[in-house]
Amino acid sequence: MLNISVSLSSTTPSISPWSRNPITKLPQLSHALTSVAITNCHPLYRLLCGKASFPPSYLCVGAQKSASFLVPNRKNGTFKVAAALVPEAKSDEPSKPNTLIRTLQLGAMFGTWYVLNIYFNIYNKQVLKVYPFPATVTAFQFGYTTLMVTLIWTLNLYPKPKISRSQLVAIFPLAVAHTIGNLLTNISFGKVAVSFTHTIKALEPLFTVVLSTLFLRERPTLWVVSSLVPIVGGVALASMTEVSFNWIGFGSAMASNLINQSRNVLSKKLMVNEEESLDNINLYSVISIISFILSIPFAISMEGFKFAPSFLQSAASQGSNIRELCVRLLLTGFCFHAYQQVSYGILQMVSPVTHSVGNCVKRVVVIVSSIIFFQTPVSLVNTLGTAVALGGVFLYSRATRVKPKVT
Repeated sequence: MLNISVSLSSTTPSISPWSRNPITKLPQLSHALTSVAITNCHPLYRLLCGKASFPPSYLCVGAQKSASFLVPNRKNGTFKVAAALVPEAKSDEPSKPNTLIRTLQLGAMFGTWYVLNIYFNIYNKQVLKVYPFPATVTAFQFGYTTLMVTLIWTLNLYPKPKISRSQLVAIFPLAVAHTIGNLLTNISFGKVAVSFTHTIKALEPLFTVVLSTLFLRERPTLWVVSSLVPIVGGVALASMTEVSFNWIGFGSAMASNLINQSRNVLSKKLMVNEEESLDNINLYSVISIISFILSIPFAISMEGFKFAPSFLQSAASQGSNIRELCVRLLLTGFCFHAYQQVSYGILQMVSPVTHSVGNCVKRVVVIVSSIIFFQTPVSLVNTLGTAVALGGVFLYSRATRVKPKVT
C-alpha cells in the first residue's frame, strides 16, 4: 500500500518527476482527497448544499485554505502538498463569489435557526398548556434527540466519537446541568407566558459574570459590568408589570439561568484537555443521550408515568384531539433537536461573539412572535422593560470583545 503523508510547503518551486508519467496519477489522488474532505464535512453543509459541490474550508476537517498540488518524493515514495504559486491579485478574484456563497449560506442558517426556535416555543407552549407534565415532555424531547443522534451516527452522516472513561467523567456533570436546566425552562414555559420566560432568560449574562468571577477567577471589564445594569433593570421593570407573573414560573426561569450558566462554567473548568475534548456537535450529542437517560427517572419520580392513553385523552379533551397533541409533541422534539444542531453549526462558522449577537436577535424574534401568536397582553412599561433588558444583552455581547489593557 502506498503511504501518503500530507504537509504544507510554501517554498517548493517546482515538481520533480518521479516516474515517466506522474501527472496522470494526480487527478485520481486529487479526486480522492476531495472525497475525503467532503466526507469530513459538517452534516448541515451536506444537507444544505449536497455532496456534489466542494465545501468551504471552514466546514471541513483538514481542509487547506490555499491552492495546493501533490509533490512526489523520490526517497521514501511519499507525497507532500505544496502551496501553488498563484499571484495574489488573481487569487482574490474567485474569493468574491465564495464570500457571497458563504454569506448566503450563513444567512440561511441564521434564518433557519430563528424559524425553528419560533415553532419550538409555540408548539411547546401549546403542549404544556393542555398536557402539564414538563418533566415528561422534557424526557420526550431528549428521547427524540437521542434517536436522531443515533441515526446520524449509524448512517455515517457525522463521525461517531470514541468516548474514554475520563471524558465521561468530565461530561457527566455537564449532562446533569443540561437536564435540570431544560426541565426548569419547560416548567417556566408551562406557568408563564413565553415572552416573559425569555425576558427572564435575558439575565444569563449576569450569572455568567458572577460564576466566572467566583470559580474561574475571571475579572470582568468595566464595560461588561456596565452592560449588566440595563439587563437587571429591564428584567425587574418587565417583571413588575407582567400580567402572567407567578413565582413558580419566575423562580424556575431564574434557576434555569443559574444551572445553564453553571454548565458553561463547568465546561471551561472540566474540559481543559484539548487532546481529549470533543467537537461541539459530538459533545452536544453525548450530553443529550446522557440527559435522556437521566430525565426518565426525573419524570417518573416527579410526575409518575404520564405518557399513557388515559392522560393523553384527558389532555386532548381540553381543546384538541389525541392526534393533534401527539403531532405537536413530535414537532417540539424535532424543533428542539434541529435548532440546537443548527446553532452549533453556526458556532463552527462564526466567532462566539457573533453567535452571541445572533442569539440576542433570536430572543427578540421569539418574544415578538410569541406575543403576536398568543396575543399576550403587554403594557407599555412591560414592553419598555423587555426592550431595555434585550438592549443590555446586546451591549454585553459587544462589551465582551473589549480586551482589558495589560500593564
